[in-house]
Amino acid sequence: MKIAALQMNSQPDLQHNLDQAAALVADAAAQGAELIGLPENFAWLSEERLMAENVRAVGDAVRTALPAWAQKHGVYLLAGGYPVPAGGSSGKVFNRAELFAPDGGLVAAYNKMHLFDVIVSEEEKYLESAYVQAGEAEPVTARIEMRPGNTSIEKKHPSEKEKPAGLTLGLSVCYDLRFPELYRALVQRGADLLCVPAAFTKKTGAAHWHLLLRARAVENTAYVMAPAQAGLHGKKRETYGHAMIVNPWGEIIAEVTDGKPGVAIAEISPEFLADTRRRLPCLKHRRIS
Repeated sequence: MKIAALQMNSQPDLQHNLDQAAALVADAAAQGAELIGLPENFAWLSEERLMAENVRAVGDAVRTALPAWAQKHGVYLLAGGYPVPAGGSSGKVFNRAELFAPDGGLVAAYNKMHLFDVIVSEEEKYLESAYVQAGEAEPVTARIEMRPGNTSIEKKHPSEKEKPAGLTLGLSVCYDLRFPELYRALVQRGADLLCVPAAFTKKTGAAHWHLLLRARAVENTAYVMAPAQAGLHGKKRETYGHAMIVNPWGEIIAEVTDGKPGVAIAEISPEFLADTRRRLPCLKHRRIS
């Protein structure tokens, strides 16, 4: 199965972002990708908080465009993260990742559970919890089949005899990457491919992005797909880029390195995954669960 991690430079301009995403999805599909991942905040990214009317516009556009693109190209499509009203009186949103099937149907949805409240420097501070509500601390996995159009959400890891040809995805978003217990829980639920759509800051990305993605792959003997934002968004916010795919041995097998919108595409092999886990059975050697 070929998969693609997209790199975008999203702006506070919905139509610009949708046009860019549509072109990249088409490019990845033309190269044979069956699963395509968009980064966090693919439909809107700036240093400003989205107002309620923008949230509605973004949500309506995503729920119209993504199923249509999935159907048009016959691919699984991961909407890496976009704002969805959380309800209640707080006015907050969920930062939600959604997976769409080749028939346009919704396979799975995950609300980002770890929120980016950090002080990168005195000039660069973030308080995501001021406008985003954390999702429930419940890992989400989804089964995708190599035969297009056949999907089922997996709550538990079935036996090998029960598993049809395909992959189980583990969903996460950006800052989740710093919490290894989430990825171990996803693998315990059967995840073969860990999805990390992100908008890492330039400073933290330069220091930790490659390190953390390769660590999550190695410690879980799993593939990792990491779509990313790159460049300047609006006037101040800047992200690191380097969308990539990492194999279970920790090798980067595809990466966008030039800081521009692009496609990281690679073929992933369930046979290589199984062989790596057989030769290096760390998951079976665990003493603490």
